[in-house]
Amino acid sequence: MAEKILVIDDEDTTVQLIALLLERRGYEVVKAFSAEDGLRKAYRHQPDLVLLDVMMPDMDGWEVCRRLRDMSDMPIIFLTAKDDTADVVRGLELGADDYIAKPYDNDELVARVKAHLRRAPKQNLSEELAFNNGEFRINFMNREVRVRSELKHLTPKEFSLLSVLVRNAGRVVPRQELVTEAW
Repeated sequence: MAEKILVIDDEDTTVQLIALLLERRGYEVVKAFSAEDGLRKAYRHQPDLVLLDVMMPDMDGWEVCRRLRDMSDMPIIFLTAKDDTADVVRGLELGADDYIAKPYDNDELVARVKAHLRRAPKQNLSEELAFNNGEFRINFMNREVRVRSELKHLTPKEFSLLSVLVRNAGRVVPRQELVTEAW
């Protein structure tokens, strides 16, 4: 079965060219032309890796990365025209596994995709999308928390912190790890 890659970019031409490149190399490609569409398709198609643009009109790639990371540990590679060092650092600190500035070399892109897929543990995303212990439920896709069916409103930071703690239930999470993962 071919490994599945989700490409999220609002530029149709970019998505089509990347899809063609990767499909010729034997990958299955899922295309998303907006941030919201990308999040829905990540849930529905459970990709092995995500290629993500930063600049999109409906939601920036930084927020998409945050939400994807709250859902799963699948590799995320930013593929974007924003090439300032500060942007690269921000992307990596938000949880991206790699950052490639446009224009890029096709062979390098494919090599990086292969490298990340080689190291990525295979997982079932649907198992990671929710937590439920009876009274306490978290839907990571919709970023909803319910206590005894009552919806609780959390700030993005609170939700990220809660996500890290829930994923690491049963172990002490060091302060530095909390700061790195949730901030």
